[in-house]
Amino acid sequence: MDIEEQPAESVPTATVDEPAQRGRRRVMRVAAGAVLLVAVTGVGGATGAVVAAGLGDTAKPTASTSTRASTVADSSDSQLLAKVAAAVQPSVVSVVVTLPNGTEEGSGVVLSANGNILTNAHVVADAGNGSITVTFSDGTTAKARVVGEDTSKDIAVIKAEGVSGLKPATLGSSSTLHVGDTVLAIGSPLGLEGSVTSGIVSALHRDAGEENGAASNSAALSDAIQTDAAINPGNSGGPLVDAAGRVVGISTAIATTSSDSGSIGVGFAITIDDAIAAANNLLSGA
Repeated sequence: MDIEEQPAESVPTATVDEPAQRGRRRVMRVAAGAVLLVAVTGVGGATGAVVAAGLGDTAKPTASTSTRASTVADSSDSQLLAKVAAAVQPSVVSVVVTLPNGTEEGSGVVLSANGNILTNAHVVADAGNGSITVTFSDGTTAKARVVGEDTSKDIAVIKAEGVSGLKPATLGSSSTLHVGDTVLAIGSPLGLEGSVTSGIVSALHRDAGEENGAASNSAALSDAIQTDAAINPGNSGGPLVDAAGRVVGISTAIATTSSDSGSIGVGFAITIDDAIAAANNLLSGA
């Protein structure tokens, strides 16, 4: 599908309910204007009871037992995901690029104990005009510099200065994913550090890139993972992880129906296989 990159200022009401000085949204308009593809850099047992009541005389006593069993299973699943989130959080950072006229925000994934961090290239695209600060899950901060950028893949590696003993993320492979698998998106949407959302893999091998004259980060959306886990501005560069806590993708964009909408359940992540291949090339040339 054709995508035409639009300047942020040409899109009406693109504030997403947060101060403009906190950053900006990079917006690529899909043909016909029905959907917008937005790179997500930050700008600056009750149900069972209702169903049973609706059934009236046809409701069976066993429905209550079934609902209880489902509730217990859901609770167990939630506890598992809570453990996964807690295990992954130390490997996720908030990335803030401070510029003369404001800030741009994103997220990142720790690759090495000495401070190499994976993020999106569009998160740090303007870092040459400012400075980068990363915030770790324990609240500590460090200055960072860009090691390298691959804009064709929308991948960058940055290096946090003066740090050691960081917890590298456990990496998986997109080849192990199936449609319907549970995934978590972790990052700093709208500057809310350490946020976790859950969903499923909605589709694999999704191509949302532009056929001709691809915009700087639309090319990365070939062979992408589609998910309904809520992704919003500030999630860019953060991990999409599977139920075993392995990073399987890097959150990078959402589709939305209007310029001022957030997540509508259609998000995209670069596969970790592509992201790591690009990161290794950048590190080998450092």
